[in-house]
Amino acid sequence: MSDEFNVANRSFRPGDDHIWTSLDKPDGVNGALEIYSHNMTSTKCDGDTCYFFIEVSDEPQTIKVYNMYKYPPGYENAHFFYRAAMVQSWNKFCFQGGMLEVRAQLPVASKAYYPTWPGIWMMGNLGRAIFSASTNRMWPFSYNKCEPDVFNPDNQRISACDDDPGYGMNPNQGRGAPEIDLLEGGGLAISSSLQIAPGMPMAFRLFPADAAGADATNPYCVYRYDCKTKGANVIDVPTAYFEQVRGHKSWYQGLRYASNNNCKPDGSAKQDFLTVNKSVAAGIKDNTCTTDTCPASLDVNGDLDLIDGKGENHWGINTNGTCYPIMNSYMGAYLCDPDNTNTLCTKPRNPTTPKSNTMSPFNYQMDAISSNWPVHLGAYTDYLVYQMEWVTGENGYVRWMLDGNPIFEVTTDAFSNVPQNFNKTNPVKVMLEEPMSLILNTNRICDEFPMYMKIDYIRLYQDLGDDLEADNYMAVGCDPASHPTKEWIEGHIDEYSDDDNPVKTVHGKAFCKTNDDCTIGGEVGTTSLKTGSCVKNRCVCSSTSWSGPRCTEAQSDTSEKSSSLSKRVYGPPMGLSMGVGSIAILISIGSVWLASLVTAKETQKMMKAKDAEREARQRDAKSATQLSTGGDFDGNASVISQPKDNYKQNFV
Repeated sequence: MSDEFNVANRSFRPGDDHIWTSLDKPDGVNGALEIYSHNMTSTKCDGDTCYFFIEVSDEPQTIKVYNMYKYPPGYENAHFFYRAAMVQSWNKFCFQGGMLEVRAQLPVASKAYYPTWPGIWMMGNLGRAIFSASTNRMWPFSYNKCEPDVFNPDNQRISACDDDPGYGMNPNQGRGAPEIDLLEGGGLAISSSLQIAPGMPMAFRLFPADAAGADATNPYCVYRYDCKTKGANVIDVPTAYFEQVRGHKSWYQGLRYASNNNCKPDGSAKQDFLTVNKSVAAGIKDNTCTTDTCPASLDVNGDLDLIDGKGENHWGINTNGTCYPIMNSYMGAYLCDPDNTNTLCTKPRNPTTPKSNTMSPFNYQMDAISSNWPVHLGAYTDYLVYQMEWVTGENGYVRWMLDGNPIFEVTTDAFSNVPQNFNKTNPVKVMLEEPMSLILNTNRICDEFPMYMKIDYIRLYQDLGDDLEADNYMAVGCDPASHPTKEWIEGHIDEYSDDDNPVKTVHGKAFCKTNDDCTIGGEVGTTSLKTGSCVKNRCVCSSTSWSGPRCTEAQSDTSEKSSSLSKRVYGPPMGLSMGVGSIAILISIGSVWLASLVTAKETQKMMKAKDAEREARQRDAKSATQLSTGGDFDGNASVISQPKDNYKQNFV
């Protein structure tokens, strides 16, 4: 697939694009400071160069938002300082496995380079970013075990302990919305990460800094690696102290780090593999690391083998003294519902405070397996090629690259062979395998405007060979049989939308070259069946009876009484739709009604043949396929109108 963004002035408002949807919504997570708006994103051409962009402008405003974590819950004023954009491929384009490649220029001011916060990331399709009702107890789970003694299944909305989850879900399959960040943050460093749950218990994490004692005057020491509290700077450092107190290793093992050699070398940062390897093997004695005692990544449990088993450079060793990724001190958060009294919660409820009962109870740790890697000036003055290779299954991994050169890698082995204590209380996750959608956004901009994040193209490459392992999915689609999502989303559509962000059916708009790219095709008797046409390289459906990016899906409007809301749904069944459509064609040529029954069957056969032909082309290509390929967008869900109070479940 690819989106080259080579058509100017694209609109990403709901229903306007076959791949992307922009939001009109304040960001309610991560202490965000901005409001997302449709008019802050589009495509533009400067001469022969066309690109997608997100603009950020300085527009302070105060709006009322609903805060479920207040006591009692209610509306409050929230202050926002910027206007930007978030664009998602949620429920339109999703994939499992492959190499994602994005050529992007990060936002920058004209004279200075600020700690901007662009994001190019992915989330499992069962969650929709910043629609919190869809992500509660869903984000960022990648857990498929039923082990009540290890992890309470009530904390996972779709648990492997559930024999009958309904909504088309597979029985006894743990599901969720994990996250992969191709890049997030900016300024001096970029963060690349996996975010998964359930996370490791406290006994496998950093020791907390003594905020009331040794580090009382340095509350953020963990991010500067200068805490005085033992074991609060780097995992398993000092080595003997961790072994004495815990008796087992901590955090994820065998993570891989490599240099960004685009930076100017610094002689003082150069490392020798033999020196560092000897120090790690002997154990780190001090409470902090130096160039000679620890890997450049500050991860003493990281892989130190040769990179890809060849050459002279080792994972974790800064041989050239250039920019090097380091293990992120942020390792995740403890997530709770507003009524939870668990002391690990950020703001546990006082037991004397009445419960609000605003949502199902939960409390669980999530993990961020993350590295921060310095970027050179070129990230802001020119386009760089950022890549992420993702393979599912027992032999899987996620690898982040800059223009083909590895930066950071997490393997399935790091998920499955986690350190354990005597009682084996550390949950074992699975390598991420949910169908993931893409998200593009920018926030936390500083004080010079406007700024722009620009993307030249987004491409996905997949190995479509027939010799892959059974658990190596390499698939495109938001509703795969291995991990269905369609019925769940349709059954909970109010959690994924609100009045300003309705879920609209897409009618055409896929990129095309000929009319045959935009129709079921085939013939009915002597008449060609055309459900759409190619107009200015975009598909246009022949009538509202046909929908989908390539006008290959039959649709009608149905009114449902549920919640006394009007809802646009798919139907009637495809065979009947073909029959009704055929009647009109046959009447126009003077045929009888009985022939329409035959037409329906013929049309179904043609659709199946088209699908088979398309799949065959994909297999033969074994490379990037058009993002707008028909049949890939299983989730063109229905439009549903909702009362304004729907916002209260989707902000904080």
